[in-house]
Amino acid sequence: MSSLVAAELVAVVIGVRDDTPVVLGATEPDALPHGPLEPAHRSLQAGVRAWVAEQGGVELGYVEQLYTFADREPAGQGRTVAISYLGLTRSTPSPRWLEVYDLLPWEDRRGVAGLAPAVERALRTWAEGDEDAVARVAHTFGLDGQPWAPELALQRYELLWEAGLVRESAGAGAGSRDDAVAATGAVMVHDHRRILATGLARLRSTLQYRPLIFELMAEEFTLGQLQATVEALAGQEVHKPNFRRLVLQQAELVEPTGRTSRDTGGRPAQLYRFRRSVHAERRHGGTKLPRPKVR
Repeated sequence: MSSLVAAELVAVVIGVRDDTPVVLGATEPDALPHGPLEPAHRSLQAGVRAWVAEQGGVELGYVEQLYTFADREPAGQGRTVAISYLGLTRSTPSPRWLEVYDLLPWEDRRGVAGLAPAVERALRTWAEGDEDAVARVAHTFGLDGQPWAPELALQRYELLWEAGLVRESAGAGAGSRDDAVAATGAVMVHDHRRILATGLARLRSTLQYRPLIFELMAEEFTLGQLQATVEALAGQEVHKPNFRRLVLQQAELVEPTGRTSRDTGGRPAQLYRFRRSVHAERRHGGTKLPRPKVR
């Protein structure tokens, strides 16, 4: 028995604006740039770049293939294969930028104690009586003394989906779970919020060993600006002295420009730039996200 298979290219294009991670939206509301691979596209990556330029108005620099999703449609008829890509860019003024933490609000722990109370209660109720589920919730969301792992963004979305606590879930928001579902953010078309979570998880993980952060920074920056960008992407605060020591100990990562900035509002701050070797070889050592700041 044959079934129809549809394929589309989907782009997760992330930037940072005013210490807030943003993702590029498409002309369609609540969607990532996407579209089919067409005969005029010489490759999958060329197709992604074309759709991002057309729907998001952005010319991409760095791009890497993210993941291929091949889930059946909810009705059980046909299959959509979504080939996703992660792109990074310096955000520009545009109404098409969406705030990542409006879509994945549980991922921002800067100055926040943890999950929204309604979501945590609903998760614990869902897991109650199942020892493995209780342990999984604690590990994935950093509850009950477990450490928070920024790179588990996809696992957190999928656990919320399994528990029926995101709008994409079948029957989400039934009865007493209404408040919890409302607290998990806005829905996106198709599987795009899951794809966004995948992109965020990949970026957080990759920052540990590759200096992709420079794709999001101005040519010159202070260490405070670099730390704020890292914290925005990680969704967690880091210890300032440890961060600065970690960055400066990587001798081939940044270098001082000899200039200072007064934009910090206090004493003039020294300006740095990424060394040319970082631009030439992206597989150089990464920014290595430090552990969360202990409260």
